[in-house]
Amino acid sequence: MTFQELIYNRQSVRKYQDIPVESEKIEKLIEAVHIAPSACNSQPWKLIIVDEPELKNEVARATFSKTISFNKFAVQAPVIAVLVIEKAKLIAQIGGSIKNQEYPHYDIGIAAAHFCLQATELGLGTCMIGWFDEKKIQQLLNIPKKRKIGVLITLGYPPQDYKLRKKIRKPVVEICSYNAY
Repeated sequence: MTFQELIYNRQSVRKYQDIPVESEKIEKLIEAVHIAPSACNSQPWKLIIVDEPELKNEVARATFSKTISFNKFAVQAPVIAVLVIEKAKLIAQIGGSIKNQEYPHYDIGIAAAHFCLQATELGLGTCMIGWFDEKKIQQLLNIPKKRKIGVLITLGYPPQDYKLRKKIRKPVVEICSYNAY
């Protein structure tokens, strides 16, 4: 698969088959995050792979409630990856402070993109989830209270008939210009 095919085939998957994800594929996903670039090579993340079914279901249930139900699909996914934001190297912290930037937030976004693109190449589906009960998940996964969870990513095999949706994006002229705003 070319990179162009990869980026057009990656989409948010919200339905999964009841098939476990092979450990060899999970190792490739871990390596994709491991090799992701970051500011000052800080690698300010901890990746937690949640694949124990009962625990995974508890984490999944912490992504929705009776009033906010749009993440109910998470329970179907056989795996949930959790990206925790860790402290950056001192030089990145100083630079971030001077520039008023939170570089670890960018860095976990890059790591999450690596994870999702690698999953797509492996025939797996993913969906990044930003709505969740952070305190509940911290408790379930023994994440220190001083750490923030950046994103959850559901992972699994989409159904065979899962359609590739047309990508609806703004016109290029609205998102790109040359040499000036």
